Amino acid sequence: MGGLSNKLFLCALPDTQTSVVDEPRNVLLRLYGAILQGAEAMVLESVMFAILAERELGPKLYGIFPQGRLEQFVPSRKLDTDELSMPSISAEIAEKMAKFHGMRMPFNKEPKWLFGTIDKYLNQVMRLTFTRESHIRKFARLRSYNLPQEMESLKSLLDSTHSPVVFCHNDCQEGNVLLLSGREGSDEQKLMLIDFEYSSYNYRGFDIGNHFCEWMYDYTNDKFPFFHVNSNNYPTKAQQLHFIGSYLSETDQGFHNLSTEDQIKLKEELFVEVNRFALASHFFWGLWSMIQARISTIEFGYMVGVHYLFFPVVYVIYRCRILI
Repeated sequence: MGGLSNKLFLCALPDTQTSVVDEPRNVLLRLYGAILQGAEAMVLESVMFAILAERELGPKLYGIFPQGRLEQFVPSRKLDTDELSMPSISAEIAEKMAKFHGMRMPFNKEPKWLFGTIDKYLNQVMRLTFTRESHIRKFARLRSYNLPQEMESLKSLLDSTHSPVVFCHNDCQEGNVLLLSGREGSDEQKLMLIDFEYSSYNYRGFDIGNHFCEWMYDYTNDKFPFFHVNSNNYPTKAQQLHFIGSYLSETDQGFHNLSTEDQIKLKEELFVEVNRFALASHFFWGLWSMIQARISTIEFGYMVGVHYLFFPVVYVIYRCRILI
């Protein structure tokens, strides 16, 4: 099994083999995808994973090697896309994200990740070539949108949008949220965030806006392109404010002491911030998908995904949701 850039394997001792001391009987073997290859990326991600494990915000780390790592196998299942809209699930994800954002990590705290990575991806995209006819046609159409100019317009919008820099997950989609076994119907904490390969100091609005975008994508389709898209599933304003209220309650202990008017003001401000940064999510993952379409060995409709991420109608849908 695996995600769109990693491959995962469950490794277990046979029943006839006894454990040595506190040796785990099951571990998860993660093999990095091509997009995470490189010593620096591996070291940073491994350090991050170890710190989060120590703070009980992620699985334990058992070992690392150049192509991947061994980590704790947590009895659980990944969330389904339609579960993201469940009020209790959404509220807990908001709380988990708020705690994540509240951590201090030993990394560069300048918000260089988002546009630094977009710049890097865009440079790669502008040099890509494809041999498959369907990819050639789609790629030519995407290039016709003048992506460098679109990026500058996006930067200008976000430069005018205040968003605190915090430690972000940057990929909080349903596949990276585990529902712990035995806690499905419980009121106690039942979720765990995983997969921190994109985590970094970044703008708060991107992390939340990116999560909201993931409400539209269902990756359980077993036929090409191996996902479904439904733009109507983007959270309504009421659903967003529910998430935002839970988030602010966790990040600001005095939030509930504010007047109703002041609470509404804070939630509305974050609502605008988040929906502006949701545009950056489309741009970021659109570029990522083009690169993956060229280099990934995983069977997935990356180029089809780019169509949904960059197609002008999608931008219209999201521009209608932001107050400029």
